[in-house]
Amino acid sequence: MESTRILLEAHEIPTHWYNIAADLSSPLAPPLLPDGTPARPEQLAAIFPPAIIEQEMSVERWIEIPQEVREIYRLWRPSPLVRAVRLEEALGTPAKLFYKYEGVSPAGSHKPNSAVPQAHYNRQAGIKRLTTETGAGQWGSSIALAGQMFGLEVRVYMVRVSYGQKPYRRLMMQTWGAEVFASPSDLTETGRKWRAEDPENPGSLGIAISEAVEEAASRADTNYSLGSVLNHVVLHQSVIGLEAKKQFDRIGLYPDIVVAPCGGGSSFGGIAFPFLGDRAAGDKRAKDLRAIAVEPASCPSLTQGRYTYDFGDASGFTPLMKMYTLGHDFVPPGIHAGGLRYHGASQLVSRLYHEGLIEAVAAPQRVTFEAGVQFARSEGVIPAPESCHAIRAAVDEALKCKGTGESKVILFNLTGHGHFDMSAFERYFAGGLEDFAYPADAVERSLAKLPRLG
Repeated sequence: MESTRILLEAHEIPTHWYNIAADLSSPLAPPLLPDGTPARPEQLAAIFPPAIIEQEMSVERWIEIPQEVREIYRLWRPSPLVRAVRLEEALGTPAKLFYKYEGVSPAGSHKPNSAVPQAHYNRQAGIKRLTTETGAGQWGSSIALAGQMFGLEVRVYMVRVSYGQKPYRRLMMQTWGAEVFASPSDLTETGRKWRAEDPENPGSLGIAISEAVEEAASRADTNYSLGSVLNHVVLHQSVIGLEAKKQFDRIGLYPDIVVAPCGGGSSFGGIAFPFLGDRAAGDKRAKDLRAIAVEPASCPSLTQGRYTYDFGDASGFTPLMKMYTLGHDFVPPGIHAGGLRYHGASQLVSRLYHEGLIEAVAAPQRVTFEAGVQFARSEGVIPAPESCHAIRAAVDEALKCKGTGESKVILFNLTGHGHFDMSAFERYFAGGLEDFAYPADAVERSLAKLPRLG
C-alpha cells in the first residue's frame, strides 16, 4: 500500500444520498400523534420545509443532492480515508484499521453534511430564521455556519452543561452569527418550566429540542433544524459511507467491521448504512459485515432502552416515533460526549438493531478517553469525545484479532476533532473524569411516563 491516506477528487463527491428505508424488510412504523393516529406530512409544515418533509417520508433508494449543496461540500469533501498504521503497530494487531476523518470540515465534525442541505431547503422555502438545539456544540456550530452561507438567522439552544464545558464551541457559533443560549433557558415556556423545577438543571438534548421546536412553531418566518435522529438527517450523512466505499474500491479492500459512535444515530447511519445497503443487495463482500453502534454507558438507549413509541423531545411537541428510548424526560449525567446525551435513537437505527442486523455496545467514559489518547499519540489527531467511543470499540475489535491472528479490516467513523474539548482531556489527565453509572432508577421513572397512545 503506497499511502496511508486514500483520497478522492472533488468530482467524485456523491451525486445522490442513499436511503436505507428502501431496503427494509417492511416499512417503518409511522410517526404518531398522541391520540394514536398517524402524523400527516402537512402537520410537520409548521417547522419543516416541504423538501425536508418529503425526504423524511421517502422510501426512494437514491435522492439527488442539489448542485448548490455539492458545491459547498467541495470546501471539505471528499474527506480522507486513512489507514491507522501507527495505531496498528502500537496495538500489535494483524487487523487493518481505517478511519474516515470528518474533522476536516470548517466546523470540525460530520455535522455540516446535513446542516448545509437543511439550510438550502429552508432558504428555498422562503424561511428567514432557524432554531435548533446542540449538545456538544458540533451541530450548533454547523448550522450556524450553514445559516451564514444561506443568509439565515440562527438561534441555538445549547444544553446547559455543555454551554459551560465547551465555551469555544459557543464562540464558534457566535463567530458565524448565531445567537446561543444555555438550555433550559428563560426564553420559552419549556425552559422556564424545567428551571422552576430545578434551577441547577444541567439540561438535555430532549429539553433543548423542545425549546427550539416551541419557538419555531410560534413564528411563521422560522423553522426548526435537527442535527440527528430523523430520517432526513441520517440520509444526508450517507455521503460518508458512500465515499468510503469508493475509497475501499480504490485499494481493493472491503471492511469486515464498521464502527461509529451513536447518540441520535446520524454518524453511525452515515457511515454504516451504505455498506448495509450492499448486504441488502446481496453483495457477497458484505455477507458477514458487522456494524457496531457505540453509545455511552451512562445514556445507553439501544442497549438498555425500550423499543416503543416515545416523543423525540422532553415536552412532547414532536410526533411519537418508534425507537429505543430511555424516556423522553430522562436527563442523562453530564458526560463530556455531549453529542451522545440523547434519550432515544434514530427510528432507522432502532429498527435495524431490533431486527438483529446491527450490534450495539455501551462504553464507560474513562476507557473511551484512554483509547482517544492512545489514538492521538499514534496517529496525531486529537479526537472529539464522541469519536473516542468509536475508537474504543475499534481498538477492542483489533485486540480480539491479535488474539485470533485474523487480519480483519475495521473501519471507524472519526466524526470530529477534539480541539474545543481540551478541558475534558485536562480532567482525564488529572484523574478527575468520572464514570457515571447507568442511572437505572432515573430511567425507570422516566419510562413510567411513556405516552399512552389513544
